[in-house]
Amino acid sequence: MRIVIAGAGEVGTHLAKMLSFEDQDIIVVDKDVKKLHNLDNYNLMTVVGSAVSFDVLKSIKVGAADIFIAVTPQETINVIASSMAKSLGCRKTVARIDNFEFMKPASKKFFSSYGIDALIYPEYLAALEMKTAIEHTWVRNWFEMLNGQLIVVGVKIRDNSRITGHKLKDLGNISSYMHVNAIKRNREIIIPGGDDEIMADDILYIATTPSNVDSVMDVCGKDKHKVERVLINGGNEIVKQLAMLISGKYKVKIMDSDYERCQQLADELPDCNIVHYEAGNNDVLEEEGVEDYDVFAAMGDSSESNILNCIVAKELGMKKTIAQVENIDYFDMAENLDVGTIINKKVIAASHIYRMLLQGDVDNVKMLTVADADVAEFIVKEKSKVTQYPIMQLSLPRGVNIGGMIRDGKSMLVSGTTQLQAGDKVVVFCIGNTLKKLDKWFR
Repeated sequence: MRIVIAGAGEVGTHLAKMLSFEDQDIIVVDKDVKKLHNLDNYNLMTVVGSAVSFDVLKSIKVGAADIFIAVTPQETINVIASSMAKSLGCRKTVARIDNFEFMKPASKKFFSSYGIDALIYPEYLAALEMKTAIEHTWVRNWFEMLNGQLIVVGVKIRDNSRITGHKLKDLGNISSYMHVNAIKRNREIIIPGGDDEIMADDILYIATTPSNVDSVMDVCGKDKHKVERVLINGGNEIVKQLAMLISGKYKVKIMDSDYERCQQLADELPDCNIVHYEAGNNDVLEEEGVEDYDVFAAMGDSSESNILNCIVAKELGMKKTIAQVENIDYFDMAENLDVGTIINKKVIAASHIYRMLLQGDVDNVKMLTVADADVAEFIVKEKSKVTQYPIMQLSLPRGVNIGGMIRDGKSMLVSGTTQLQAGDKVVVFCIGNTLKKLDKWFR
């Protein structure tokens, strides 16, 4: 597949690096040669130039590209560049935008008329992720797969869990309502077998059905606490989108040290309590009574400060914290410091774009922000390789675990003895860059 990425910013660079590990023909275009230098050691081609130059687009043969992805910081450039690429013959175009109005269904026809096939709004996608984290406070990750008929959760296990210290093969009846897809332990992802023991501080990635979610929560030693009040430090675009999504359901307070930003937020979010505080005030969380809230989100510009603020909030009694961590190098540190749910808009945006690039019947792809892993849906084809033997005998690629499926409209978990059939819809957990390898198994 020939892929052209316009923009070597955060989203474009992350997507390019991810795709460079696969057998793809990737070209990244940007006017800033310094940004392109960050991609020197990856299996792709870089071109210095403007994405809105016909000469540049023709020089890289954009007309022969399968997909053109415009993710520069400028919305107008993304829209124009995508339209130009389509006019030159590119098969599919994607443009990053920063205006929620453009995401409305009524706008789709307009953009389609200009040759833009899909729009992506990273800040809105990140807000949706935060909304999910607020609604399900006992998990690190919550993914609704197969139209909500199968749930995949990431849960940190403590000493109080009933499964701590037990091997998977000894879990007995518990395995009938939960399937452990993977374990993250000391920065390493493990696809577990029956002899693997669950230890305190492990993060388990578990598949279950909606009717068994409460049972999984109980066995993991977690409690469901009601959320009524949400405190957010930082007033960026993600926060604004989040507030529009949740302010009707929760009482929301947003704190920010930028006075002009606070004034703007007060005008745009009349249902929220907006508080300005002096920059450098290290006691602001205590002064604002963080212990009186149910969820705290640190959404400032600094990943380090966000991590620190979540630690402080935890020390003051906060149970659920969310941190925006845009520096990927800090993911493991944030996880080890027990920050809670981590939000990274470029990873979230990349997972949505990545879904568009996959061949075959991959209906949905979710990337685990703090784990080198994907959760994906596949539809089993007639006579495909996965139907030939029970799962335990398939010799699937290393780093793959099938967690659950829908057969004849009924959701169920799978075991080693399960044999897949044509028409089954399955959820697959993939570590590293194994997702692309699965296509030939399900065709």
